[in-house]
Amino acid sequence: MLQKTPKTTPSRYANQRMHYDEAIVFPILDEALFCTISYSVDNQPFSIPTAFVRKENQLYIHGSVGSHFLREIEKGIPVCISVMLTDALVVAKSAFHHSVNYRSVVIFSNAQRIDDYEAKYLFFKELTEKIVPNSWDYLRPMKSKEVDKTMLLVFDIIEASAKTREGMPSDDEEDQNLPIWSGLIPIPSNRLTPIADELSVNIPLPSHLSN
Repeated sequence: MLQKTPKTTPSRYANQRMHYDEAIVFPILDEALFCTISYSVDNQPFSIPTAFVRKENQLYIHGSVGSHFLREIEKGIPVCISVMLTDALVVAKSAFHHSVNYRSVVIFSNAQRIDDYEAKYLFFKELTEKIVPNSWDYLRPMKSKEVDKTMLLVFDIIEASAKTREGMPSDDEEDQNLPIWSGLIPIPSNRLTPIADELSVNIPLPSHLSN
């Protein structure tokens, strides 16, 4: 179980929607392609979206060694990492009860920098395979100077929680017989047919992109 703290305990729906079980939190992180990292410097808030990979109980991000964002958070300042997956719009008989079916995760942590070359190389492979599955061996091999130009940061997933909603609208009892449509509008997340750029129009689509 993950660490439950005042920061990971909401004021509403704490019993119905909150989860501290890694078996719920980790699959949400693995399905999401991007997270948002929020932090503050000199009382100025920042919120930066970025790609990430989870491995065991740690979350990894990367960027240029010259990135102001990474250079600030590598100092170990507190950050809040958030992820949200939207499954459906919940359409009720009143605007007040409209909602969203979603799965979300919030993590409070601090960055640690990893400079080990092999660890960085492995991360790039895992991130590439997450974003475009089965593509690593198809691509031009990564150059050592590309690895050296990239910073890798890792965050422990300890103080974290998931919050979810599922199911149909929760209309007031006196509204349930109104002749107003209610239900769900699914919002599927799926990959469409790839579109070639002008350099690849005559190159066959590789099998890992056609599935």
